[in-house]
Amino acid sequence: MARRKKVEQKAESTGGWIVTFSDLMSLLLTFFILLYSMSSVSEAKFLEASQSLQMALNGRGGGTTILTDSTSIVKEPPASPTEEVINPEIEELYEKVTGYVEENDLTSKVSIEMDKDGVYVDIKESVLFGSGNTDISEPGKKTLSVLAELVNSLKNDLVIEGYTDDVPIRNSSFSNNWELSSGRAISVLRYLSEQEKVDSKRLSAKGYGEYTPSVPNNTDANRAINRRVNIVIVYDSQEARR
Repeated sequence: MARRKKVEQKAESTGGWIVTFSDLMSLLLTFFILLYSMSSVSEAKFLEASQSLQMALNGRGGGTTILTDSTSIVKEPPASPTEEVINPEIEELYEKVTGYVEENDLTSKVSIEMDKDGVYVDIKESVLFGSGNTDISEPGKKTLSVLAELVNSLKNDLVIEGYTDDVPIRNSSFSNNWELSSGRAISVLRYLSEQEKVDSKRLSAKGYGEYTPSVPNNTDANRAINRRVNIVIVYDSQEARR
């Protein structure tokens, strides 16, 4: 009887070991499943971050921000890379110049633009000059006289800019378009200073020739647009407040 009892105890001990091993394997399996699921989430988040970085490097608008303390994803609105912030004082100056041009019926002769540096009064070549010369025409002088009333009411510095198209000049007065554009800018400067009494200290002139076109020089209409003189009303916060 004693031997039989011993054998029965050994059988019971063997069965208990099998149950314990089975539980251990179940726990290990659960643990590995948990690790795998965690690695899958990390991979997904990594892919999101990788795609966001790739979009940013490719110059596409917008992006994806992944929060480090949460699985939430926040979509950022696309930014406009070409949008330029304009000072409110420049916008006010632009409105003043535009209103003056409209009141004096100059809209067919000049156009008005603005950027962060100031306001641009763009005068067509046909208003000021004949082809290939720097002598201001009588209609051009009348236009400049009207504009002089405006600029004399302001304190801003003025830059006179001359531009041409890309057609080579063919006369004995100028060897290239650079000289022609500079000569035209100086002619307008001298007229404003000598005839309209604009303070010479406020005036400067630049010639750009054919090298800064407003539009491509691929049609006659576009070339006419590029032949122009700009009066730039330069924005300066300190000067504007005087």
